[in-house]
Amino acid sequence: MPYSRTNSRKKPWLCHPLDRATRTGAALFLLLLLLVAAGTVTSPATFADGLAPYGVKALVVAASKQGAPYAYGATGPNRFDCSGLMLYAFRKAGKRLPRTAEEQYELTLHIRRRHRSPGDLVFFPTGGAMGHVGIYAGHGRIWHAPRPGARVRLERIWTSNVRYGRAT
Repeated sequence: MPYSRTNSRKKPWLCHPLDRATRTGAALFLLLLLLVAAGTVTSPATFADGLAPYGVKALVVAASKQGAPYAYGATGPNRFDCSGLMLYAFRKAGKRLPRTAEEQYELTLHIRRRHRSPGDLVFFPTGGAMGHVGIYAGHGRIWHAPRPGARVRLERIWTSNVRYGRAT
């Protein structure tokens, strides 16, 4: 429908909620790309705790895999398990990580919750080991490959029993 004075009160681009969600996701992705391009991210981390330059790049890569199906042991580019998504995202960002969530936790610099920044890894302990991992996206959310039958998605951190690590 072309724009005219007779229908100026209608906003057809806001009519369908899926379209709005798609635009919001695209806007978030573009914002992350701009942050990467600028080489800076505003965060509560101090200079000493500063972001590794590949953390935000890995976050952008992980976000670009939204909707990819979970497959146990998969490391991409079309299917992932949780640690496989992290391995893939950081490899594309220029940093090599080990294969499993436990090995990734052991390799990272362990940081406190108050120092977490977008691009840091979020580990979920199960028993005596790290059973799950995602990448912190800010505002209490992570990108991750949750479980069999699910797809890579952005999700709120659902527990306070987590550990944070920064790949350095």
